[in-house]
Amino acid sequence: MVGGTLLTLSCLTPASSLFVIVPDSFATLGTGTALTIAVAALLCIGVAFTYSELGTLIPSSGGEYAMVGTLMGRLAGWLVFILSLIVVMIVPPIIALGTADYLAPIMHLDPQWTAAAVMLLATAMGLLDLRANAWITGIFLVLEVVACAVVAFLGFTHTQRPASVLVHPVIDAGNGHSSAVTGGLIVAGLATALFILQGFSTAVYLAEEMDNPRRNVSRTVLWTLAIGAAVVLIPVIAITLGAPDLKTLGAGDVAGMVQDWSNSGVGTFVSLCIALAIINAAIVMVIQNSRVVFSSARDAAWPTTVNRIFSHVGRRFGSPWAATLAVGVPGAALCFVNLDTLSEVTGVAVAAMYVFVALGALVSRRGEHKHRLAWRMPLWPAIPALLIVVLAWVLYQQSTKSLVITGAIVAAAALYWVCYLRPRQETHWVISVPEDEQAPVETVPAAPLSE
Repeated sequence: MVGGTLLTLSCLTPASSLFVIVPDSFATLGTGTALTIAVAALLCIGVAFTYSELGTLIPSSGGEYAMVGTLMGRLAGWLVFILSLIVVMIVPPIIALGTADYLAPIMHLDPQWTAAAVMLLATAMGLLDLRANAWITGIFLVLEVVACAVVAFLGFTHTQRPASVLVHPVIDAGNGHSSAVTGGLIVAGLATALFILQGFSTAVYLAEEMDNPRRNVSRTVLWTLAIGAAVVLIPVIAITLGAPDLKTLGAGDVAGMVQDWSNSGVGTFVSLCIALAIINAAIVMVIQNSRVVFSSARDAAWPTTVNRIFSHVGRRFGSPWAATLAVGVPGAALCFVNLDTLSEVTGVAVAAMYVFVALGALVSRRGEHKHRLAWRMPLWPAIPALLIVVLAWVLYQQSTKSLVITGAIVAAAALYWVCYLRPRQETHWVISVPEDEQAPVETVPAAPLSE
């Protein structure tokens, strides 16, 4: 469980989210960024409950698509796989593109080439043994948590505004004026906030490689969310209160604020820790995302030759080397593409994927799965039902462009299902769960987080 938590925390990559994605939220939400992330964290508790239940009920490297496909049918599972594939392919390059900015104190590098190098390094690391990577990423994780702690300390010790701005948020309106942040802006910002916290759920991808997954997957998901949300939210509050003015806050130059609060040496240290955090995140994302591609090939989602290649596992390190290359190498190429719009698309894909998982949780306690050994969430079915309503509202508030792009990808996937997978349903897209061979046993009641 410890190794799984280290890997999953690194995939949540709180420091990378804090220093690469959060600055954009400061620009659009001002002092309302912390409130938006806090609301997203509350939503994520419900999401964590659904992932914990379904991840222990159906432990598979396929993650969301295996859970939804087993419970709701193969078409639903296929659409969820496509949504997860959007995240798999786009998120690592988005994170990697921030590397050069934080290496600037010691060297000036081209952002795109640096990001591509990070992706290739992550791909090489992804080919190694999973246990070795757990400890390597664990060391990097310690450094990024230290950087977040330093930023939080400096921000709180240089407070410029009262804590009331956190619940009555304002944003820079130019010419030294400010304007209130509306509820509509906060709801629209929830998709990005969910993206910032997204990653805690990826513990389910490691279910087949984790000791006692029926118990440890739920613990890993819940602990990762708790720790990751704290590591992100506390520094965001500190930055919000410590920024010299709203214009500086909106600019999102966290490294510059750190230097103003301390000195160039501390600023350089924090910047290097952030760069390591980004590299760490890329490594873990390639590791975990390759498991999704591997699992899809094992379940025969592609033509036979492609399935055979992607489902092959190397003998020396036990890693799915072809699936790892399929995630990492295109990721390096995507570093040369403008990803601004794709960031919005990723937020939509994450929210839509959570809706499918919540729907799966609603039907998880019927038929043969009713008495399977699994962690069971409290307040079922109220939690998944509420999640569906709230997430649908969040999706409604997103930009038309991002919704259309995501919808077009899902429509193309549905067409592939109709034309290729459905006519071959006896041999293709047969979702497998290795532990299904075990006999059904009595349900495990919901356990407290501290257990």
